[in-house]
Amino acid sequence: MTTKVDKKISEKAFNFELFFDLSPDMLCIAGYDGYFKRINPSVSKLLGYTNEELFSKPIHEFIHPEDRHITAKHRENLLNDIPLLNFENRYVTKSGEIVWLHWTSMPIDSKKIVFAIAKNITHKKKLEEDRNLLLTNLTQLNNDLKQLAFMTSHDLRTPVSNLLSVFSLLDVSKIQDEETLEFINILKTTTDSLKSTLNNYVDILIQKNSLNVYVEELSLNDCLNAVLQSSQSLIKNSKVILNVDFSAVEHVNFNKAYLESIFLNLITNSIKYAKPDGFPDISISSKKVNGVNQLIFADKGLGFDMNKVKDKIFGFKQKFHEHTDSKGIGLYLVYNHITNLGGHIAIKSKINEGVKFTISFKD
Repeated sequence: MTTKVDKKISEKAFNFELFFDLSPDMLCIAGYDGYFKRINPSVSKLLGYTNEELFSKPIHEFIHPEDRHITAKHRENLLNDIPLLNFENRYVTKSGEIVWLHWTSMPIDSKKIVFAIAKNITHKKKLEEDRNLLLTNLTQLNNDLKQLAFMTSHDLRTPVSNLLSVFSLLDVSKIQDEETLEFINILKTTTDSLKSTLNNYVDILIQKNSLNVYVEELSLNDCLNAVLQSSQSLIKNSKVILNVDFSAVEHVNFNKAYLESIFLNLITNSIKYAKPDGFPDISISSKKVNGVNQLIFADKGLGFDMNKVKDKIFGFKQKFHEHTDSKGIGLYLVYNHITNLGGHIAIKSKINEGVKFTISFKD
């Protein structure tokens, strides 16, 4: 006669068997002698061996040769009644494929057996391998780009210096034409500025390589004037309408070369993307909001469709207008100059209504 207790025991046994057989994870019971005593179908399905083959050989023979030693060391802890948690090793399937398993093992010393659960993490390991390879390649590419930047900035200084020496040899007292004298002066000033910029770039590369970019208190007006001076020919020819007001905030803590690069790229962009039927109209101002110094740069040019450009606006080599001189690098540099020093940049724009950049400097 079957009692209610017998039925409950039978139901529990049935549920255990069902759980054991249907689990997608590898469930196994191993003896202290190093052999499988019981396994669920997931074990043979993953490793490709029959149950008879898995029971007939010591477990370590299925382990990847390079992982057998470390596995044996951890197995010693199990034999000393110490659970094994979060252990990973490789097994070799019957077809020769390598699979990664993540183990949780609990010893039952009184019965000299180990209950173990393993998850197949081969896909995760493959993703990690791909990620590490990508990081290695990116690191190498970054180092190559740094080297190229060093070489470019360094090597360009020699012809620039030679050009400056030509100006020093010129006897301008013999030149009577005022326009010619003005052009020579513009060329010399621009070349001086180019040499200074190249020197600053080399310094910045060295600083960035040491993870320490020099920050100092800067006059917004002085930095802007330096850029306007070096670009005076472009400014004059494009007939820029420029409105400047730094009365709210006159100084910011920033890197000098970075700030001048920001001014230069934003101004040249406004000139490039001015409306065909008008002159570039630029407004540059400063303000303080909740204790944060901000630089506001706005123009009345072609603008962007923000719904289309979205997060691409500061991407590398992203171009949104067909312009022969457009390289898609200016805004990328602006963004990186600001964010590298803990700042933030926001943009508002509409087609044919210009663009407005709000740059917030780190406190």
